[in-house]
Amino acid sequence: MYTLYGYPGTRSLRVAWALEEIGLEYHYKLVDLFSGAHRHPDYLALTPTGKIPLLSTPQGHLSESAAIVTYLGENHAYHELIAPIGSSERALYQQMMCFMITELEQPLWNIVKHDFILPEHHRLAQMQQVATFEFERAISEFSTLLGTKDYVSGPMFSMADIVAGQLLAWADESKLALPHDNVQAYKERVLSRQAFIKATEREQSAKAAVA
Repeated sequence: MYTLYGYPGTRSLRVAWALEEIGLEYHYKLVDLFSGAHRHPDYLALTPTGKIPLLSTPQGHLSESAAIVTYLGENHAYHELIAPIGSSERALYQQMMCFMITELEQPLWNIVKHDFILPEHHRLAQMQQVATFEFERAISEFSTLLGTKDYVSGPMFSMADIVAGQLLAWADESKLALPHDNVQAYKERVLSRQAFIKATEREQSAKAAVA
């Protein structure tokens, strides 16, 4: 059985969502970021970066959410939630995953970092404006890449849509505009999936249990 280390409102939702989509049983261990649990020696012994999510697998510990959901797809939902290696659909999956992690996510992450995560003397007030501009450009490019497709890599819902859906939910929480009709329709389509709802509830329940 897998163990997911995470915290609500973070990228660990992507992994919980993937596990729920596949229907795998898993333990959820809350890592309280606000108490500094991610910097505790016991946790750093599992992952030296101190980041979440972290997935404990039979082969060892795996970090980086895009890598984790790809691993889960290849091992448990090949052809169902991830296209075969070498196919044009898999190439598009990889293209979209790289675009989302490098272009669409980074403005969102910069907004958060320069709001409360970085030490105060390293925060840049102007970063909020710059990151908002960068997100507006990236979401326009995302809209073009999505086009009329149901999902980011074609007609099949894939692990890349989990990353995309979480990013759009994050943008909503950050009060960033999603002015493109196809992006709005896509967001509603993926965030209405039962696996997303179950994953969100699982994380919130884990947090409430230790409150």
